[in-house]
Amino acid sequence: MLKKPIGIGIENYKRLTERPYYYVDKTMMIKELLDNGGMVNLFTRPRRFGKTLTLSMIRTFFEKEYGENQIIIDNKCYFEGMKIMDAGEEYLQHMGRYPVISMTLKSARQPDYHKAYTLLLREIAREYDRHKYVLLGEALSETEKRHYQAILDLEKNETLYLDALKYLSECLKKYHKTNVIILLDEYDVPLENAFFRGFYEPMVDFIRSMFESALKTNDCLQFAVVTGCLRISRESIFTGLNNLEINSILDNNFAEYFGFIQSEVEDMLCYYGLSEKIEETKNWYDGYLFGETEVYNPWSIINYVKTAIYNFTAFPRPYWSNTSSNSIIRELVEKADGLVKNELEKLIAGGKIEKPVHEDITYGEIYKNQDNLWNFLFFTGYLKAVEQRLEGENIYMTMTIPNAEVNYIYKNTIREWFEEQMRGVDCSELYQGLINQDTDAVQNILRHQLRKSISYHDNKETFYHGFLLGLLSAFPDYTIRSNRESGNGRPDILLFPLDEMQPVIIIEVKYVEMLGQMEEGCDKALAQIAQQDYIAEAQEEGYEKILSYGICFCKKTCIVKS
Repeated sequence: MLKKPIGIGIENYKRLTERPYYYVDKTMMIKELLDNGGMVNLFTRPRRFGKTLTLSMIRTFFEKEYGENQIIIDNKCYFEGMKIMDAGEEYLQHMGRYPVISMTLKSARQPDYHKAYTLLLREIAREYDRHKYVLLGEALSETEKRHYQAILDLEKNETLYLDALKYLSECLKKYHKTNVIILLDEYDVPLENAFFRGFYEPMVDFIRSMFESALKTNDCLQFAVVTGCLRISRESIFTGLNNLEINSILDNNFAEYFGFIQSEVEDMLCYYGLSEKIEETKNWYDGYLFGETEVYNPWSIINYVKTAIYNFTAFPRPYWSNTSSNSIIRELVEKADGLVKNELEKLIAGGKIEKPVHEDITYGEIYKNQDNLWNFLFFTGYLKAVEQRLEGENIYMTMTIPNAEVNYIYKNTIREWFEEQMRGVDCSELYQGLINQDTDAVQNILRHQLRKSISYHDNKETFYHGFLLGLLSAFPDYTIRSNRESGNGRPDILLFPLDEMQPVIIIEVKYVEMLGQMEEGCDKALAQIAQQDYIAEAQEEGYEKILSYGICFCKKTCIVKS
């Protein structure tokens, strides 16, 4: 049987269901949305967890949509066979009933305020153009039509746009004689971008004005759904918005509608003949907790499944790392003091940390203290809560890294940071110490650099091997060979001089759990070099002076023997 294709990156509900691509049915969110009865619903979820597709689905269901020649489009066909069709007539009566304003704010990810503001205005004008049928007939006065046309033409009058969404909803209500649904996607993208680009305040002012007029004092509003990654404090954006219902990753409501739950992932793997990969999939892409619901990263799942369909033996990959901004982890690493470094190491090793919860933060507050940074990582999907406790008026969360994919992002970020750090370090004394067999000097230099590093110990010797390679990468007049065949085994590091009068340097790395085992670890490393005849390659090439080093690491220290 021909299987349905997987639509990577398709965020339009109609396009995804009409081919049809494989679709994980989330239409019962429509029922929960109507049952909940919230006026303004804010959903905060990590990037790539299906927020845009969800809003597209909501729009397709509720919108009274016009095609060419003002013919109403019947969107019922896009829901045939979906769960919502069995929910009952009290829900289906809302299908195709309302005018819908649907906007994404993603386009505001620009290098300066003027470009970001201009792109937002174009997005507004695009929605005005989609509804320009309201200019036909006599629903609007000539004055109202001129106002509408001015926004449609992007006239240079800033005051036109401060309440542009509210004005559009007023025009739509006059035309349709029914209230309007407003859908706003990625509302915090302009704010995040503006903060990192240095024009946060003017962007906050514009977004606040647009939101307050459309969502707070709008009698034409049926309900609104707003999505984003981070919950921005009421003081910065939602000032006085007392009809706002917030659904964050801490809440149980709507938990299963963003991301894939276990049964949905198993059904998908079974459909494509990949049931053997359930455990591998769980280890890499599961682990998120929304309320009390365990959730998989949907973007990673669909990419992983599509890869496995064509190559069953393909290894899992960190698909999410290519789509999310990892700059916040980089900032945490760069600003890390000794405590934060220890906490990062604990997390990467599979441990837990406890931090107070701060849901109402602004981008401007992220760097005020380390707790805010940890909270940002939690709400953007880089950490998950495993326990909560109340102490006085404060909620404390015990957090850990969700899965192997996110763990990779941490390790990769740390590795890139460390490699950059190493390029700026003067290692001349280390190089001279190795050439001159000054083990005390080599040992002291390595210990100093270890205290500055952030280690991850899931594969201990691999980490320390990489640590040494980073320090030795600029060794002048030497070439490095790492884990190459030599003699009867594979030495960790071989340094060959361009000048045959200089010594060849062989390094074998060991790791031990206890400080008291380090001397023995060094002796084992040197014995391995001798027993495996690691010097054979250098001897065959005619080198006369060969130095062997055993280096044993334990946590943030080491012992060096030659």
